[in-house]
Amino acid sequence: MNLSEEDTKRLYITPSIEKEWDKHHVRMEHYFTKGRIVVRGSLKKREQGKKADYLLFTQENYPIAVVEAKSWSHLPSDGIQQAIDYAEILDIPFAYSTNGREYVEHDLTTGIQRTFGMDEFPTPLALRERQKQSKALTVEAEDIINIPYYSSSESFPPRYYQRIAINRTIEAVARGDKRVLLVMATGTGKTYTAFQIIHRLHQSGAKKRILYLADRNILIDQTMQQDFKPFRKIMHKVQGKSIENGYEIYMSLYGQWVKYDLKEGEKQPYETLSPDFFDLIVVDECHRSSVREDSEWRAILNYFNSATQIGLTATPKAVEGANNIEYFGSPVYTYSLRQGIEDGFLAPYRVTKSYINVDLDGYIPRKDEVDLHERPIGEDVFTRNLIGRNIHITKRQRIVAKRITDMLKQIGRMTKTIVFCPDQEEADIMRTLLIEMNQPMVKKNSKYVVRITSDDRVGKNLLYDFIDTESDYPVIATTSELLTTGVDCKTCGLIVIDKEVNSMTTFKQMVGRGTRIYEPGGKMSFDILDFRNATDNFNDPDFDGVPEPPIVDGGEGGDGGETTPGGGNTPPPYIPIDIDPPVVNEPRKFYVSGRNIQIVHEHVQYLGEDGKTLCTESVTDYTRKAIKQHYPTLDSFNGAWRNARRKKEFLQGMDDITALIAAVREENPNLADKDEFDIICHVAFDGKPLTRRERIDGVKKRGYLNKYKGDALQIIEALMEKYAETGIVDIEDNSILNLPDFTRFGKIPRIMKVFGGPEAYRKMLVELEEQLYLQSA
Repeated sequence: MNLSEEDTKRLYITPSIEKEWDKHHVRMEHYFTKGRIVVRGSLKKREQGKKADYLLFTQENYPIAVVEAKSWSHLPSDGIQQAIDYAEILDIPFAYSTNGREYVEHDLTTGIQRTFGMDEFPTPLALRERQKQSKALTVEAEDIINIPYYSSSESFPPRYYQRIAINRTIEAVARGDKRVLLVMATGTGKTYTAFQIIHRLHQSGAKKRILYLADRNILIDQTMQQDFKPFRKIMHKVQGKSIENGYEIYMSLYGQWVKYDLKEGEKQPYETLSPDFFDLIVVDECHRSSVREDSEWRAILNYFNSATQIGLTATPKAVEGANNIEYFGSPVYTYSLRQGIEDGFLAPYRVTKSYINVDLDGYIPRKDEVDLHERPIGEDVFTRNLIGRNIHITKRQRIVAKRITDMLKQIGRMTKTIVFCPDQEEADIMRTLLIEMNQPMVKKNSKYVVRITSDDRVGKNLLYDFIDTESDYPVIATTSELLTTGVDCKTCGLIVIDKEVNSMTTFKQMVGRGTRIYEPGGKMSFDILDFRNATDNFNDPDFDGVPEPPIVDGGEGGDGGETTPGGGNTPPPYIPIDIDPPVVNEPRKFYVSGRNIQIVHEHVQYLGEDGKTLCTESVTDYTRKAIKQHYPTLDSFNGAWRNARRKKEFLQGMDDITALIAAVREENPNLADKDEFDIICHVAFDGKPLTRRERIDGVKKRGYLNKYKGDALQIIEALMEKYAETGIVDIEDNSILNLPDFTRFGKIPRIMKVFGGPEAYRKMLVELEEQLYLQSA
């Protein structure tokens, strides 16, 4: 009955499973998430990921069962709910719990739960047959599904959610589904997922000619150079309007299949191929113009209607007239930003909302005011949504540039930053201001600040350097629309929003530029500096996951829920690849200096424990809750602290707390000279914190030192001085006796001999610590 869980696994559970299961198909202690990253102040810490005791596979990347182990003294069913939860997350059909004496099985395909002996664990073939019955797949479909994943020395196995997305898509295609939608948050590996889907369908022979469609050059180039690299011998990038035959995988932009100045009798480029030329079309970023019903790009998909079409998006749309859910059907799988952050595969964010008085009140022209070009402005009030578009306010722009500069000084001057501006002109002005305010950095490298927009060819050429993890420069990129989608910038640590965001899709894409984690470069989280209240979108129910479809009332309809060039339900004009959308009939812009403009209020919000809600919780409040999870009362903490043989070991056991204490010190400079003990007591239990000097004074006043004299007294006084400087952990380490303050008494054995030897020296340290902490905080 005293067998631990590990002993129970070793002696009973592992032998029971491996009796019928090849050990190569059994993974023990398998972490399938990385662990959420917690950010508070400068603290960035990973929590422990989710771990299955046993994960069983019938073939590589096809797990079929999860087994949760409990120690011998537990009931066999004690782990079944956790096993079910893990099975649901991992999308596998069978969950088991065992205490080494019996198994409890829950079949998620039928809902039936049963108990059986340790020598009756199902064989791989038995579970596979039960799974096949639940899916009701044909032999042909099974042949497609059984094609293995691409694997090489340079590749990596799919994460659990990528595996689910790939397998569900393959199964849908094998069943004969013609339209398939995958929703995966930005940064979760959509192109890797697409690669494995295409590889397996192509290898099976089910899909021989494949078209991969995107709407920006960088999306095609990144894909070909990175995830699709193994296809290089059979892959072709379409150039111009000429569609060459003879390839198996075609990589192309929409615009290359459509001609906009057709002469009478002339065919569209896509019409030079037969409608059944492609077996499979993969549509990247399918939330964009390809799904608009009367878009010329949609005509491409309609023409190749016989092909299976798979849509990939991070931002599904359900707006009338541009509904990718209506076109592709409900997603076969959704992996949201919230899930990605919770699992630790995506970076959490901190939001700083900055409110400028002219944005709150609007710019109110004085009577007969003229702008800097001597044009009369009129009497209309320019509300925030017009600032930057209809009126440029110089002082406001300087305040924004100064705040960006100050934030970079706080989080790191080399933090890759994207600044979203109202239009290209404002992006250029912002670039100039940031150069002026960051002269020391610009002096080191002239590319510290650049503008990357459609009409700046030099700036556009720097885009690849900006997203390159090996390139330090550019650091700051000002833009309008060009960087809102498809740019894989793993190191982007600051998103600045200084433009109106009227589209949930656009907002998701902007935020998505920062969600990737790049641990080699220390990028674990990102900041959002919001001047336009755009981050209120985080509170919208449609932000995370799949939106509800629109309610059609039979009337004329609205604007489709998206701000588009041209407005209403009118399809947008053709936009050349890789440029910002043009502004149609934009009113002239006024230019004014501005007066009495300032930031009137700011507040910082962190991502809450639910992974979705933004909270204004301070580091101190967060630390208080964390401490009380360990020690609910002051007495329980005091007892544990005083009973700890070494404070270093005690603090290491509270690793999350000690990291938080560093963040609390940063947030509260008045606690800089306080001991860990005092900060914990103060933060969690409202105790009055004492400085280390005050604690030393208490020891002296109580007369504890009176029993020592000579070298012993001087050594203790030197130890207390070191405690005052660096804290309790250092004086517990015997190596401190090698410092000059102590070597005058001799080497370490000689110093300890002053107190009667090593044991007596250790006893003196314990008494000294007791005296130091005799007075509670």
